[in-house]
Formats: sequence, structure tokens, C-alpha cells
Amino acid sequence: MAPVKLVIATRQSALAMWQAEHVRDHLRALHPSCHVELLGLTTQGDRVLDVPLADIGGKGLFIKELEQAMLEGRADLAVHSLKDVPMVVPDGFTLAAIMAREDPRDAFVSNAHASLAALPPGSVVGTSSLRREAQLRERHPHLVVEPLRGNVNTRLRKLEEGRYAAVILAAAGLKRLGFAERIRTLLDPADSLPAVGQGALAIECRSDRADVIDALGALVDKGTTLAATAERAFGRKLAADCHAPLAAYATARGDELWLRGLIASRDGKEVLRGELAARVATVAAAVALGDALGADFLARGAARILAA
Repeated sequence: MAPVKLVIATRQSALAMWQAEHVRDHLRALHPSCHVELLGLTTQGDRVLDVPLADIGGKGLFIKELEQAMLEGRADLAVHSLKDVPMVVPDGFTLAAIMAREDPRDAFVSNAHASLAALPPGSVVGTSSLRREAQLRERHPHLVVEPLRGNVNTRLRKLEEGRYAAVILAAAGLKRLGFAERIRTLLDPADSLPAVGQGALAIECRSDRADVIDALGALVDKGTTLAATAERAFGRKLAADCHAPLAAYATARGDELWLRGLIASRDGKEVLRGELAARVATVAAAVALGDALGADFLARGAARILAA
């Protein structure tokens, strides 16, 4: 039986609010007698916008204040973009539900150009992601890649102001906010492998809240959970954080789960790719797949690239 009341901690950006409202509406439909409300918070990652995220502590800065609210009893759960969740969840917390994935691909957005290939040499491309930056530099060395911070609306505004010829954003965020028409091209994962968990929403709560975990059970998407679990296990095996251009993407292929991974130097001059497939029906099997691909990367020199 669901609690009488559930409070969802969320960042206050338009996308974070959309995500929290999406979960709130699902919970209200599942548990009509439960009062579900939002607690909007401003995180350190939202406050510091003039420095690349990797240089100030990484994506975990979007989450600490939400976890503190749960520890203090001001909130019962928090909704995150899974790609923002560190590979290791802190003690005392659990990812109680990973929901069905939206489009995991990266999107090319430009007012004047149809694709990356159409950009003239020297064009400035904006991205907030080291992962995207490394793959752009590898595939398109004639382009200039510059940092792009801020929420989705802010990034689109900077494009409108002419600071960039194009920007690369997550397709999922654009679609959720009603900006799908701004997408000129969706980048094939072979050219821009997505971030771990990209496109999926994760719901976090305290691991001692069995009542909350039970209430969230119906929101779990098994296929997305297995894919994301394999991707996150790969990242953990490499002990990777936001300072490393790392990507991983798992999809069903026949009766197997196909996991592709990438680790790179920021300048794109060193890029290590690999893939592995296995039959995966349980979370444990998904972890084993991610671990195995991570071990393969380490055997091929990933630690040296990560250390650099």
C-alpha cells in the first residue's frame, strides 16, 4: 500500500520539473489515495554556470541537495536523468525505479546548417559533454568545439544569439520540452555513442523506505533497467567519472543484449571502442555483461587513457 503522502525532490529547471511532474502524474494514477507533491530545489550544479561541469565536481552536483532533502525527511524520492547519476549510488540510497527510455541519441541543432557534415571548417559547435566533445573532435577535427552550460532553454538561446553555429543536445530533453522540431539531425550511435543511461529517468529513494520502493514498483521498465544496468556496470568497472569522455549504450539484438562502449581522450586523438553481447534476463546478468566489457577495455589500455 502506498504512503498517504509522497514528496518528490527535483531541480527547478524546466526539464527537471517536466520529469518530476511526469513521475508525479504516474504515481497519482497508480495510487489515487496518495497525495503527491513536488519540492523544488536549486543545486550546486545549477548555481555554477560559468565553468565546465567536469571542472567543478561533475554531474553529482545536480543530486547532492536532493539526497540531503531525503535524508532530512523533507522529501521521499527524487527524479533524475539517469545520465546525471554517478556510477556508484551513495550508501543509504537506491535507484528504486528506472522508467522506459526516451530516444537516447544526441541531436544536432542549428539554424543555418542541416548536419555536422554541412558545417564549414572553423564552425563553433557547443556541447556540455566531454563525451560528445571527444567524439566530435575525432570525427570532425575541422570544427571548433566550445563549452555550453545552462539548461536546455539557455543553450538554445545562446544558439539564437549567434555564439555557436550549432549545438549538440540530448534528443530526449528536446522532445520532452516540446522542441523536437528544433532537431535537424539525430546522430547515429555509431558516430556519437550516447552517455550511460541517456534518455532514461531514474527514481531514487532511501534504501530503508520499503514503502516508497513498493509504491514505485509499477514504474520499473525491465528492458531499460537491464540495458542501463549493463551500461552503468561498464562505467563502474572503469572507475570512470565525469572527467573522462565515456559512453555506453545497450540495446536488444535478437535474444541478446548488445553493449557498446567507448573511452577517449578529451582531444579525440585516442579513442577506444568495444562491444559485447550476451543473453541477459536478470540484473545480475546485466552487471556481468558490463563488467566483462569493462575488463576487456582495461586489458586494452583504458586505464592509461583514463589516467591522462
